[in-house]
Amino acid sequence: MGPADHLLHGGPFPFRTRHMTRENTVRESGRRLPEAFAAGAVIGTLGGLIGLGGAEFRLPLLIGLFRFAALEAVILNKAVSLVVVATALVFRTETVPVDAILAHWSIVLNLLGGSLLGAWLGAGWATRIATESLYKVIAALLVVIAAALVFGHDATAGEPLLSGIGQALAGLAAGFVIGVVASLLGVAGGELLIPTLVLLFGADIKLAGSLSLAISLPTMLVGFTRYSQDRSFSVLSRNRAFLVVMAAGSILGAWIGGRLLGIAPGEILLPMLAAILLVSAVKVWRHR
Repeated sequence: MGPADHLLHGGPFPFRTRHMTRENTVRESGRRLPEAFAAGAVIGTLGGLIGLGGAEFRLPLLIGLFRFAALEAVILNKAVSLVVVATALVFRTETVPVDAILAHWSIVLNLLGGSLLGAWLGAGWATRIATESLYKVIAALLVVIAAALVFGHDATAGEPLLSGIGQALAGLAAGFVIGVVASLLGVAGGELLIPTLVLLFGADIKLAGSLSLAISLPTMLVGFTRYSQDRSFSVLSRNRAFLVVMAAGSILGAWIGGRLLGIAPGEILLPMLAAILLVSAVKVWRHR
């Protein structure tokens, strides 16, 4: 059963058993480099079809298919997401020039004011809570992301919901929540940032995509820095080849998905992807 089958079918993930050692995980991930590339490509394509990086789909596979413990999976997901976001930001300058992003620096700083703090605290919480509890948190947040895909992805630009000090305070609060979620899941947070930028600030959807990347990158770096203080961070050095191969597959998949963007009808694709997240959430919740 390949990566796509684990995403699309209801069969049980081969979750880590209690007796599986960390060394076993390293050896297995080393043997499964082709699967890592394929998984990255499939997930990147799925995310690219809706203008996202796909990290929310990658995390359940890291836990299930590749048998990483919760915190290790989050850290690996964060590392791959960093590479994908940095690459996407460079690619998008052809569509939305840097000057257009800089012209909206106040929006970026507003959301960063909350997201940087949220990312630091979220990563800190993830390193302190019990593994069993972290699985539950991840499952609950996957449900939130599924809801955001269905109800927030079709947001259209218009008049901002708020203005002045109210908008600034709402931006800080939204940024904080997004930063926490991004750190706990190891994602960029675009599925939450883009609707926020469109609805709260009235940004055009194309501009919102680039602004979200500009916000996500420093937010993820802060969370990554906090995770580097935990011993689980060594999962990156122990799985360096796995990380590089999955990141390469994810970049390729995101590029393919971006080229196919708009081909699949959103009214079919979004509920399908949300359903995948819900199934994944149930499996992660039940994981022992």
